[in-house]
Amino acid sequence: MEQRKEEVTRRPLYVYDLPQDILSTLARKDDTGDESQNNISSSAKEPGPDLRTESAAGAKSCSLCGVAFHTVEDQRSHNRSDLHSYNLKQKIRGAKPVTEGDFEKLVGDLNESLSGSDSSDSDDDEDGDARKETTLTALLKKQAHISSNSNDGDQSFTPNKRKRGSGKPPIIWFASSTLPSNTYLGIYRAIFTNAEQESEPTMLDIVRKKQLDPKPAMKIPLNPSTGVPLPEAYKEPHIFLCMIGGGHFAAMIVSLTPRQTRSSPTGPISKEATVLAHKTFHRYTTRRKQGGAQSANDNAKGAAHSAGADLRRYNEQALTEEVRALLQDWKGMIDTSELLFFRATGSTNRRTLFGPYDGQVLRQNDPRIRGFPFSTRRATQNELMRAFVELTRVKVLEVDEAAIAAAKLAAEESAKQESAKAAKKATPAAPKLSEEEETALLHTSQLQALIRRSKVPALISYLKSNNVSPDFVFQPPDAQQHFHAPTSLHLAASQNSAPLVTGLLVKAGAKPTVLNGDGKTPFDLAGERATRDAFRVARSELGEAKWDWEAAHVPAAISRADADERDAREKKEEAKKEEERRKAETARLKEEGPKVADNGPLGKAAGRGRMLALGHVAKTAQEKREEEARGMTPEMRMRLDRERRARAAEERMKRMQGGN
Repeated sequence: MEQRKEEVTRRPLYVYDLPQDILSTLARKDDTGDESQNNISSSAKEPGPDLRTESAAGAKSCSLCGVAFHTVEDQRSHNRSDLHSYNLKQKIRGAKPVTEGDFEKLVGDLNESLSGSDSSDSDDDEDGDARKETTLTALLKKQAHISSNSNDGDQSFTPNKRKRGSGKPPIIWFASSTLPSNTYLGIYRAIFTNAEQESEPTMLDIVRKKQLDPKPAMKIPLNPSTGVPLPEAYKEPHIFLCMIGGGHFAAMIVSLTPRQTRSSPTGPISKEATVLAHKTFHRYTTRRKQGGAQSANDNAKGAAHSAGADLRRYNEQALTEEVRALLQDWKGMIDTSELLFFRATGSTNRRTLFGPYDGQVLRQNDPRIRGFPFSTRRATQNELMRAFVELTRVKVLEVDEAAIAAAKLAAEESAKQESAKAAKKATPAAPKLSEEEETALLHTSQLQALIRRSKVPALISYLKSNNVSPDFVFQPPDAQQHFHAPTSLHLAASQNSAPLVTGLLVKAGAKPTVLNGDGKTPFDLAGERATRDAFRVARSELGEAKWDWEAAHVPAAISRADADERDAREKKEEAKKEEERRKAETARLKEEGPKVADNGPLGKAAGRGRMLALGHVAKTAQEKREEEARGMTPEMRMRLDRERRARAAEERMKRMQGGN
């Protein structure tokens, strides 16, 4: 089976000339709802909609639409298709993508495909109406119309209205016992007539009856006056293909009977399609760099008066006449064609083909008319031949069971995540803060910033100008950082800022008995004597009756003079201790210092050791400056600094003059 599958995928199968072993074992496999047929398993459904892999090596795929391709060109064509564009819009709207079958059900008889370009020359746009009447835009308009009607109390969508389309997938799937069980063969539904499509139970017999024996290549007899093939040339089954848009027109009559040819006299026999007739036209009808046909612009804005506009109007009329003349010449071949495939986007192009006009060949109600069930590009002969090959080639697809299971699992996980996100969104948002709460948060941030920077005057001014109590509790009160320091006085005491403590108690009138989360007063958080003395001085200046100082844990009051005197005494004692320490260090170095040779050179280290040994401890420049400034007021220190800088400047000037 694997070997047969490789043979089948190596050379494409032709619908009208299937190998006998496959034809004899062909069995229907689809999901059209026919109970007499065996449906594909529920995990795979049909090879078209779900994740699949082409049997050809190096297959490409579209993860969004869940389809795979033989070549990169097929993948690019899919990326320009209506199905892919529709699924992109579904993804943007947060909806699930649809399968090929579902899209066909949605589209119905909106069978005009989006028209792209056949080459890099893509400046010939379709006419303005064509843009509005593409399959995708028509479908979106229809869905929007149904949605608006369902929401309108006066206009309701009537369920008895005829639904567009047959509601069936574009490809009919078959299986063969000569191929692996997960490999399926697909044939486009469009190549069957309406009567054949209605005969679902006998579809296998219809496929077998469509088989045609190959014939050797023959010269097509032509009418010498018109160049049109004679009736005996198109007695075999044939189809008509036509595309028109953007000033481009292409038509072709192709025989369904394969033709046998040899690439060389001794080479193998190959089978090719027989083109009975073909013709292409091109006229400059579209407005370059502006888009749309001239007639569409005239209908929307009125007739333009310019040489280019007149030329485009003339070309539109000339193209219409040429196309209708060709259809009249091919009338015999068109009337005997089994099927008629069209792509005519826009009202102007459809009017060119279907009129009404005198002696028209094509009728819109012709049951043979089909739209191409795939995206097409610019109307050229090559594009028509590509479309014919795509229509008549059997699709060979292999269902990847592992990929399907993985996709199903991924879909379930995605659904769980979406539900979790929805539940999270449904969670009520935090209540919006009131104006008072926002103001309290602002006061908290401003006060804490001023306290951390020890800005005493700015802090007092902020409290008074904003009418904020000195005992203001920081917000939110349950925050962890406000547990130990809930007020400004607590925070100042914990930072050992004596000036802030004095300012808050004496000038702002802060209350020293407020407790924090641990039941401690601001005095309990003071870690230095200067900060604790600030509380005692405030007690002395404010008086015993101002606050319950015992409840605030503040010791006995002391005057500011006593506090300053004690500070001076402590500083003097510290200086005396420092001097004694220096003397002791000098004596120790005299006894334990290194011995220096009398004759040896006196290096930097040796000189320093000798000085230490002699009892001279050199002071640094910084130590000398600090010793000189000790006990001075700030004004005296500034005057001393100015004198030092002046002396240094004089010394530099002298050195410069001496150098000259």
